[in-house]
Amino acid sequence: MSANQGSQQVVDSPTGWVADHIREYVESGGEKGHEWREGVPTLLLSVKGRKSGLWRRTALIYGRDGDNYVVVASKGGSPTHPLWYLNLRDNPEAEIQVGADKLRVRARDAEGEERARLWQTMSAIWPDYNNYQTKTDRQIPVVVLEPAN
Repeated sequence: MSANQGSQQVVDSPTGWVADHIREYVESGGEKGHEWREGVPTLLLSVKGRKSGLWRRTALIYGRDGDNYVVVASKGGSPTHPLWYLNLRDNPEAEIQVGADKLRVRARDAEGEERARLWQTMSAIWPDYNNYQTKTDRQIPVVVLEPAN
């Protein structure tokens, strides 16, 4: 499944259930899929591929911190970072869809006290983040998505 990112084509996650979630989210303007499970909101993140240059879209659990959106690069506790995170690290300009709203954002890693505070926020939404961290030696990144001007 693909869509247009401005004039660019967007390629959805190759993971079947994630692609289904994205399709339902997009087709319903966020009516279906925004709340993935009760109390667990999701957004759609579109990032430019660092190697391909293609825009890629995935669905992620998110939290809020003021005007910012917060996501966690957990990959279920895998020893490697998710591809969307590696793409954001190289190209921090991205787009998100939250419900029906779409906005441009700039990504940055939370660090220090901010990371600790936001980790608590995110693990309150999805407690398995704590389990994921115990499965890996890498520090799971907490990513702040700041609305771009």
